[in-house]
Amino acid sequence: VQLQAFGGGLVQPGGALRLSCAASRYTLSDAAVAWFRQAPGKEREGLICISERDGTTRSRDSVKGRFTISRDNAKNTVWLQMSSLSPEDTAVYYCASRRFTRSSFCTYDSSDYFQWGQGTLVTVSS
Repeated sequence: VQLQAFGGGLVQPGGALRLSCAASRYTLSDAAVAWFRQAPGKEREGLICISERDGTTRSRDSVKGRFTISRDNAKNTVWLQMSSLSPEDTAVYYCASRRFTRSSFCTYDSSDYFQWGQGTLVTVSS
């Protein structure tokens, strides 16, 4: 497995959780990285991304102000910090990367990403 998401679990509504995305065979600082999620019975949804070149981030409106993405190059990890969680955020969360974009732009369109990690389940419930 080259890419894997960690950190899922059960969290109460209004709570926070941090997910990590780690790569084992390449350097994430050489890639754009995005987070996606898929709730039961729903299509996969792109959430947020971070560009390769300068760490510019973009996110969909539904998670703006609640979810942030960041890099820790020393740990070869990308983080997804989630806050103000609600039951509607319950889903399997995936990270994905696209290597060598050399760009300050990123998308959260799944068709733009080629390396996918195994997901981690986040359940928001009281």
